[in-house]
Amino acid sequence: MREGTGRPAFRRPEIGSVTAGILTAFYLLALTNWSFWSKGWAYLEGRPTTFASIALGISCLYVALCVAVSVKYLMKPIFILLIVASAAGAWFMDRFGVVIDIEMIRNAAETNSAEAGGLITTGFILHMLAFGLLPSLLLVWVKVRHRAFPAKLRGNLAVIVPALVLALVAGLSHARVYAAAVRAHHDWFETLNPFVPLVTAVQYAVGQSGEVDVVAAPLGEDARVADAPVGERKPRLMIVVAGETARADNFSLGGYGRDTNPELSKKDILYFPDTTSCGTATAVSLPCMFSVYPRSDYSHHKALATENLLDVLSHAGVHVEWWDNNTGSKEIAKRTGERSLIAGGNPRDCKNGECRDQVLLDNLDAWIGSVDRDTVLVLHQIGSHGPAYYERYPEEFRTFRPECRSADFSNCSGEEIVNAYDNTILYTDHILASVIDRLEKQENRLDVSMLYMSDHGESLGELGLYLHGAPYMIAPSHQTHVPFVLWLGRDEKAAYSAECLAGEAGKAQSHDNLFHTVLGMMRIDTKVRDPALDLMSPCRLGAVS
Repeated sequence: MREGTGRPAFRRPEIGSVTAGILTAFYLLALTNWSFWSKGWAYLEGRPTTFASIALGISCLYVALCVAVSVKYLMKPIFILLIVASAAGAWFMDRFGVVIDIEMIRNAAETNSAEAGGLITTGFILHMLAFGLLPSLLLVWVKVRHRAFPAKLRGNLAVIVPALVLALVAGLSHARVYAAAVRAHHDWFETLNPFVPLVTAVQYAVGQSGEVDVVAAPLGEDARVADAPVGERKPRLMIVVAGETARADNFSLGGYGRDTNPELSKKDILYFPDTTSCGTATAVSLPCMFSVYPRSDYSHHKALATENLLDVLSHAGVHVEWWDNNTGSKEIAKRTGERSLIAGGNPRDCKNGECRDQVLLDNLDAWIGSVDRDTVLVLHQIGSHGPAYYERYPEEFRTFRPECRSADFSNCSGEEIVNAYDNTILYTDHILASVIDRLEKQENRLDVSMLYMSDHGESLGELGLYLHGAPYMIAPSHQTHVPFVLWLGRDEKAAYSAECLAGEAGKAQSHDNLFHTVLGMMRIDTKVRDPALDLMSPCRLGAVS
């Protein structure tokens, strides 16, 4: 009884530290690892004995780890971190089928608040309240009993040692089957939540700390424009459109059943239907596209430590500009300069820190008439970035209906998601055709061309996957098969064999070609241009360097 009140004293529930550790371990395993268990059951082909064995082994490891950190003053903060991180990881892995590897973390770290805000849906908030906040508050409320150090050490070891022995026995009992499944399915253990994502985050942070003082080594300082100076010929203007999240599967130019390219199909363009990306997320693909390194030799550190296409163009005396309607150039334009178009965009097309791609055209109208020297302009789209596809296009492009009008795919059918995505492709088709229209009007005074490549593709529910960012080794073709469009003005087109170009369009191409093809089209002579990767080189009439 509480003294003087006549009411029973209220006491917080009390449990031992070992019990708290075991309960936390089983909470993480049972409620935040659906992706891991479902993949394991599928990859082990429904072998119940093998599945039970690995379930026992993983459970014992989780128990051993949680009991090992059940130290007074540290236990609750650590467990809360594990619970919250696990809840967040479970949402994205279970809902979208993503794998949280280093490149996914890099992509998340380099996004902006508007893009990140598209993922913070009502469903996500409710999920975090139920699986992150409530269990954390329960853990804070419960009183955990800790014994004196010698007794605690003995008690903890009495659980940890048998758990590790059981895990070892379980692992060895079906080692061959486990090894074969892991070799065949690299994404399985990458979904082990939250420890694998947390370890990956630490690796990313360590890597970032080593990149702070990286200085890009010069590249292509010998570059020069190989033909006559401006004055004896028209200035050359090339617009490179860096697309966002457009997958080739949904381009009618490549055979898709819906007419998603009604405007481009009326233009005299080259479409390259067999083009692959360097990565599956912007943070990888975009710098790789503009890098001298092919995908097989590319790394994030190399991209930072070496100048890129824009630098080589600048060394040759070509004027370079980067206009951004996305999350920035990923340091591609660090030395040549970039311009974000979001802040000054028309309110009709801009809200909450994002703009539709009309903002690119609005700025192009005022700028293009001032071009009087060799120039390369890069337009970085927001394109088809999800999950809020419906925000990427205006009302008049709501052609495919009913479309998903939510960033939470659980509120939409598969058909509605695809409809919304196809509307983004329809709008990109309009943007590209509009760029060509503006270039055509300048043909009397400029030698013009446009090259469009998407940075990566997108999953729309195939194989249970949504969005993008899957590890390249296991990524479906929906995330790596990208559209590639080339348009040449009349002067530029006259410099090539049309029959040859049609043949090149039928060959396999990739992001590896961008660096060398742009240099070739701008007539840049430099040792770093590889004619074998300049897809225009075999078709150029006259002297070929």
